[in-house]
Amino acid sequence: MPFDITSQPVKVRIDGHDSEGRLIFADDQLSAVIVRLDGESHIPEHKGQWHLEAGFGPCDVRLAPPTFTTPEEAEAWVQQRLAGE
Repeated sequence: MPFDITSQPVKVRIDGHDSEGRLIFADDQLSAVIVRLDGESHIPEHKGQWHLEAGFGPCDVRLAPPTFTTPEEAEAWVQQRLAGE
């Protein structure tokens, strides 16, 4: 059964400045926090992408956190992780 995935915009303090972020919820439970890579310290190929800043439960990926092209791509990834795919 699919989860009801929603997201909420939020400002996240990264590298001393506010960055655009999203809280991603599955059935009203916080599952992931993603942040848009827009700081000067990010390599050019990653600028504008979304980085998994924190994941919870099955979305907790510490060794190689993924990046996403769009928040919707991140939401689909959360759905897959929670479904055990």
